[in-house]
Amino acid sequence: MADLRLRYQTLEFRTVDIHLCTLRDRLQFSDPYGIAEKLGISSAAWPIFGVIWPSSLALARFIDSYSTAGKRILEVGCGIALPSLLLSSKKADITATDYHPDVEEFLIRNTELNSRHAIPFERTGWADKNDALGTFDLIIGSDPLYEDAHIELLVNFIHSHCKPNCEVILVDPGRGRKTKVSKKMITLGYSSSMTQIPQAAAEKGIKGHILRFIR
Repeated sequence: MADLRLRYQTLEFRTVDIHLCTLRDRLQFSDPYGIAEKLGISSAAWPIFGVIWPSSLALARFIDSYSTAGKRILEVGCGIALPSLLLSSKKADITATDYHPDVEEFLIRNTELNSRHAIPFERTGWADKNDALGTFDLIIGSDPLYEDAHIELLVNFIHSHCKPNCEVILVDPGRGRKTKVSKKMITLGYSSSMTQIPQAAAEKGIKGHILRFIR
């Protein structure tokens, strides 16, 4: 992180503050050994993981009042992992995943900033077939649908990590793919519903829908 410009901030939730170290902006880049490049992550896409996106904040706000007791939870495409950090503060059983090679370093730093126990993390892609994650009661993700090609990969990844009775919560900021995802999840046996993000949040630049799938 030495050659990156960073930003420190605190976000307030109902009963806890979450302290975060993020990239200062989306202009930061550091891949001195070409690790990200070998994974197919371009210099333009490299910093996407390291900032707080509105959808991540929307997911954290939603999950803050959600009952997670006794549930094994997975955050997919976690990036800076704000929802995971918030869930960890509530002593939830949360595991985080992302494809980016620098996510774990930031997750460790942010876990330490919040004086939390280590959050289990695995670097894996949605096309990977050999992860050691297991299955979960609840799977969450924010803004994971950048391209049409991602839809089937994401749906299959989620489905392969769902317990027989499972819930999935995704926040979509309006990239035009929520209906396609819903149709694929329904074909796999999930019920589907979507709720528009409340107007109060929309006025702060947080727009889109919360997608929920239950099996």
